[in-house]
This record gives sequence, structure tokens and C-alpha cells, in this order.
Amino acid sequence: MPSKKIIPPVQPIELTKATIIDKYTDYCLMNGHKPATVYKFAKDNGFEEAEFYKHFTSFDSLERFYFTEMFAHALETLEASPAYNDFGGVEKLSAFYFTFFEIATANRSFVLYTMNAGGSLPKNLLKLKELRKEFTAFTQAVLDKPFNLQQSPRADKFQQDSLKEGAWLQFLSIFKFWIQDTSPGFEKTDVFIEKSVKASADLVYNTPLQSLFDLGKFIWKEKFSV
Repeated sequence: MPSKKIIPPVQPIELTKATIIDKYTDYCLMNGHKPATVYKFAKDNGFEEAEFYKHFTSFDSLERFYFTEMFAHALETLEASPAYNDFGGVEKLSAFYFTFFEIATANRSFVLYTMNAGGSLPKNLLKLKELRKEFTAFTQAVLDKPFNLQQSPRADKFQQDSLKEGAWLQFLSIFKFWIQDTSPGFEKTDVFIEKSVKASADLVYNTPLQSLFDLGKFIWKEKFSV
């Protein structure tokens, strides 16, 4: 009598943050809206609701995490390059912008979905809250302070805060420009990054007039020329 073949039980696939994000982004882009509930989203994808909550507290927290992962991936990419360690602070910031928006372009459909959901860009910018923390910590670490104010701790802190908040406003201006950019390969965003970083660096560290004038001309041409 032939022996009975024993079939081992199927091992469940490990549910990771990346797996959940992939399923969530696919759903949103295919349907044009987020799932009705976490429960339905989990059931439709073959896992229990509790498994979702092991990784995220809500769909909004998932979307916030998505942007911090983009930041982490950009930084990992830069730090893997030997040349990056030899860059000055402004060069590191510029390299970050180019790398981050290259990653954003590769995921443009979902990024635009998150920023346009509900039709309110200012409200949706709250999804960048965790990204802002990561980004400002990064800029605080890489950017040199223009003045040595060790004898005045309060003034030094004000200078440090001004640098990182100014960089965040610059990031948001580039982000908004990229969202609205319709040029092939988003080449105008690259130009905007280059001119914006040069203008801000000159404003803080050097003579500002010429680079600010160049940035102003570029913005005027993009916004008001026919």
C-alpha cells in the first residue's frame, strides 16, 4: 500500500509595512479614493484587521509614514555615495532635493493623490508633519551657521531655528513647484532647485543680489509669461 503523501501546511506570508503600503497605494490609485474602513481593506486583501494595526494606527498614519520613508530612502541613497561625505552643507541640501524629487517622480501618481485628496492642498500638507521633523533635523545637522554666536546662546538658537525653518519653507516651495510642473522630465523643477538653493545660500552666506534676481526672473517667466 503506497504511503500517504503529507503536504506541509502553507505558511502565511509575513505582512510587512511595505506589503500594506503596496496594497493601499494600489487601491487608492485604482479607485481614486481610500478604502472605506481598515476592516474592509484588510478582509479584501486576505489578512486580519489587527495585523494592520500592528504597523499603522490609521490610513492617515500610513500616508505620513510614506513620506518619511521617501526621506529615508533619499538619505540612504546619498550616504551610499562616497562623494557625498565630501560635500559642504549647501551641496548636501541640494543633493538631497534632487534625490528626493527623483524618488517623488517615480511615485508621482500616489504623491499627487495624497496631496489632492479632498481637494485641499493646505490641509493635506499636514501629512508631511513627520517628514518635516526628519528634514529639519537633517538641515540642522548639515547646514553651517553663518555667524559664530557662542557668547549669546539665545541668539545662536534663533539663528539655528531660522536656518532650519527657512530650509523647510524652501522645501515646500520646491514641492509645490514640482506638483504643478508640466515640463518634460520635470526639468523645470531641477532648474528651480538649482536657482532656489543658490539664492538662499547667497542670502545667508554670500552676496544675494544677482542670484535672487535670477530666481525672480525664473519665477516671473514661469508664472506670468504666455
